[in-house]
Amino acid sequence: MRHAVLASLLATALFTTPGLRAQEQVLNLYSARHYQTDEALYANFTKATGIKINRIEADDAGILQRLKTEGAASPADVILLVDAARLTMAEREGLFQPFKSSVLEQRIPAQYRAAAGPDGVAWWGLSTRARMVVYNKLSVDKATVSRYEDLADPRHKGKVCTRSGSHPYNLSLFASLHERLGAARLETWLKGVVGNMARAPKGGDTDQIKAVASGECQIALTNSYYLARLMRSNKPEDRELMEKVGWVMPNQADQGTHLNIAGGAMAKNSKNRAAAQRFLEYLSEDAAQAYFADGNNEWPVVTNVRPSNPALQALGDFKREPIHLGTIAPHIAAVQQMLDRAAYK
Repeated sequence: MRHAVLASLLATALFTTPGLRAQEQVLNLYSARHYQTDEALYANFTKATGIKINRIEADDAGILQRLKTEGAASPADVILLVDAARLTMAEREGLFQPFKSSVLEQRIPAQYRAAAGPDGVAWWGLSTRARMVVYNKLSVDKATVSRYEDLADPRHKGKVCTRSGSHPYNLSLFASLHERLGAARLETWLKGVVGNMARAPKGGDTDQIKAVASGECQIALTNSYYLARLMRSNKPEDRELMEKVGWVMPNQADQGTHLNIAGGAMAKNSKNRAAAQRFLEYLSEDAAQAYFADGNNEWPVVTNVRPSNPALQALGDFKREPIHLGTIAPHIAAVQQMLDRAAYK
C-alpha cells in the first residue's frame, strides 16, 4: 500500500511540474512565411501564453502536400499560407478545420476570409500585399502603365519582364483578371504580355525590380513588400536602384489594384484546437497587425490599424480591388491552360 501511495504521489509530481506543463503546451505551426521578422511575433505569443511554437517551413505547395501525405496522423495545428487561391483550394480539399470566432469575425473584413459555413470559417486573411507595376523612370511614361491591361499594349514590345507566370502571385492576379475580364479577354492579354517580354520569365520579384533599374527591361510586376524593402534599405546600391524605378498602383480609375493575402487556418486534424484558435486570434490583435506592417511591409487586414512604416506611408492610400479573394481559385486551372497556350513560362 505504501509503495502504491508513493507511486501515485510521484506521478502527480511529474505531471504538475512547471517544466513538463510547459512541454505539453506546444503549437505545431506549418508556415509558408519565410520572414525572419516573424520570429518576434512567435516569441511574443509564447511569452504571453506559455505556448511554445514548433515551426515547420516550406512553400505553399510543399505544406499542402505534406498535410495530404500525413493525413489523420498530421501533428499540424495551424497553417500559414501566402496566397488566397491556395488557401481556398486547401479548404476545398478538406485540409482545414472551420471554427467560429467572434474576435476574428469582428476584426477581419469578409473580403479577406473564407465564406462562413455551418461549422464556421475555414481560413482568415491576416495581412495584404498589392500586385504593383514598376517601371524605369528614364524610358517609360508613367501614364502608359496605369493599368494591368497596359502591359499587353504593343507600344511596350520588348520592355516587360516578370517572374514565372505559374507562380502563385501571378496566378492569383491572372485569376482575378479572369473574374473581371472574362476568359477570352484574359487569354488575349496574356498573349500580348508574352509578346512584349524583354526576356523569358525568371527570378523573383526583387529580380524584376533590379532588371527594370538596370535596363534589362523597363516594366515589371512586383508584390508591394518587395518594393517597400528596397525603399527602406540603407544600402547605397538599393538607394541608387530606387532612384531609377517608379511605381504604379494599377487600375485606380476603374477596378482598383489587386491584393493578395497571407492567411491562416486551423489544421483539420489539430489536437490543440483551443491553442490554434488563440494563436490565430492573437495574429489579428493590433500589436501583431502593426508588426506585419512594420516588420515585413505588409498592410494590416484590420482596418483601424494604421502602419507607421514609412515605405507603406509613401505608397499612400489607394483603391483596392473589391473582388472577394475566395472567388478566384476556381479560375486557376483555366489560367494555367491559357499560360501554356500563350507560351508564358
